[in-house]
Amino acid sequence: MRFDQLNLSEERLAAIEALGWTAPTPIQAKAIPSGLEGKDVVGIAQTGTGKTAAFMIPALERLKVGGGFQVLVLCPTRELAVQVAEDTEALAKGTSVRVHAIYGGVGYGPQNKALQAGYEVIVATPGRFIDHLHQGRADLSAVTYLVLDEADRMLDMGFRPQIEQVMRGMPSTRQTMLFSATMPHGVHDLALRITREALWIEAARSGTTAEGIEEIFYSVKPEKKPDLLLEMLADPAWDQVLVFTRTKAGADVLEARLQREGIKTDVMHSNRQMKERTRALDRFASGKVRVLVATDIAQRGLDVEGISHVVNYDVPLDPEDYVHRIGRTGRAGATGTAVTFVTALDLGALKTLEYRLGRTVERVHLPEFDYAGTPQTEQRSAARRGSKSRAPHGLGSRAAEDLTPEELEELLNLGRG
Repeated sequence: MRFDQLNLSEERLAAIEALGWTAPTPIQAKAIPSGLEGKDVVGIAQTGTGKTAAFMIPALERLKVGGGFQVLVLCPTRELAVQVAEDTEALAKGTSVRVHAIYGGVGYGPQNKALQAGYEVIVATPGRFIDHLHQGRADLSAVTYLVLDEADRMLDMGFRPQIEQVMRGMPSTRQTMLFSATMPHGVHDLALRITREALWIEAARSGTTAEGIEEIFYSVKPEKKPDLLLEMLADPAWDQVLVFTRTKAGADVLEARLQREGIKTDVMHSNRQMKERTRALDRFASGKVRVLVATDIAQRGLDVEGISHVVNYDVPLDPEDYVHRIGRTGRAGATGTAVTFVTALDLGALKTLEYRLGRTVERVHLPEFDYAGTPQTEQRSAARRGSKSRAPHGLGSRAAEDLTPEELEELLNLGRG
């Protein structure tokens, strides 16, 4: 299927062509026709599948230019709201449609003006939008198109009360689209309550990762993590790298270490002001910095083309967070590599992660970094199962096959010792 087979306006097709798109992604091919017909849609798809265009193309095609505030998109984070607004502006190119992103951490002035002027499309985080609603600056009476993007994340962040308040103010005659990477009970219940005779679309099994992403787990001692990352960054193929840490303090420490080693690095977390975070993202997207170190604030909504590698510097506590983190690479059909650093204390979380993923992920043991601490462990494993030679990403190493439960326990005891 091609976009020109979807009965889109000439302006929309021209905007799509300017973006370099030729064929819709699976989620777009399924959602856009129903959206154009005015049907409600519930979409399940992982990040990087083109969800924004799946819900915004029908909205832009159906709204009335100059008709005031008609489209509301709710997003969990400021970064995602900004990204969706920018993508919407690109899709609205050649028209007079006005778009504005509303989120916390910045002044109210421009947001008030956009609401008072009746911008057709508002992309907002729930908390700040409710502030405008309570102050009487946001009028939902003419909104005919509602989108909940990353619904699972919004509920995880505690935005259910705000979403419920928005729903109470929405006209009963509206079109609703809800998109979520996973479908836990809370999201499923919400989708059933706010949509009517919705088309349910599953572009990928809930919790799966996008195709084209190579996943590798590296065994490492905690104190050796910076050295292992520096070893990997010595490979020129690691040209645009997103590194996730568990804590804001950890992100700052790692950024300082990489800067000392001469690697252009920036950091992004909630302790940084919005202008600093925006600057960091812009510098990373433009290639001015090679490495962006971030907490989970960037695991969703960060849509940067060309990220070659994602590094889980710390194992995510939630398996779903793992899916969203590594989804920052391998986007829109591209390929990428996701690396996770695993210490001895992470073995329990690792087993849980693989169970939830429904597959095992390749493990690599480098004697100089391995939490087991001795080359003999690798040799013993090779003797039992046979090992394959591998030099991943420029590193001379031998990759062990999946360990048996007995060997995992043995390595855990060694790591604790």
